[in-house]
Amino acid sequence: MPAPFTFVRLQYRSGDWDAVDERMPANLLHSLVQYTKVPVDPKEKVVALDSPELFRYPFCYLSGHRLVQFSAAEKKNFEQYVRGGGFVFVDDCNHDIDGLFARSFEEQMRVSFGAGALKKLPKTHPIYSQFFKFPEGPPNTGFELNGWGDDLVHDYLKGIEINGRLAVLYSNKDYGCEWDYDFRNKRFLAEDNTKFGVNIILYALTA
Repeated sequence: MPAPFTFVRLQYRSGDWDAVDERMPANLLHSLVQYTKVPVDPKEKVVALDSPELFRYPFCYLSGHRLVQFSAAEKKNFEQYVRGGGFVFVDDCNHDIDGLFARSFEEQMRVSFGAGALKKLPKTHPIYSQFFKFPEGPPNTGFELNGWGDDLVHDYLKGIEINGRLAVLYSNKDYGCEWDYDFRNKRFLAEDNTKFGVNIILYALTA
């Protein structure tokens, strides 16, 4: 029997790595149980980005509102993890193209992987059809048009590919806050908005 999937949240020394409430991972794990046959660990795990424990897991989540400035050990681990087959879903909780999290994280990626490494994903990318179908690309969130920052609906996600495999998925759409509710409240939604999260995790586990 395969080991259960563990939702790993990355803890980094700068910024606010724990900006998204723990209800969000629990909600996505419930969706995996509801829609798929993937065995899951019901609790998320927090792993320090500079820890060797990181390499035990195929999927990690990194989020925040503030400055992202990796230490030398964090930078080394991030690069080795991504180049070695790991997948990181990075969620900008400011949903703001020019916000502090966005500027600082994108600079970290430029330093580590080169200018232009973060590229827009086409709507035909397999992540949009991994399980559920999203022919229009990334689903919108209710947090994009609230006056926080650029007041734009982002019709794309970005990513870094390593040897043809999407290894870093980067969102300015604030999915963390969009999915931050008790899973029992899904019954009030016309459409379960965590379905794209299922796609992300299944892509990370199979790509």
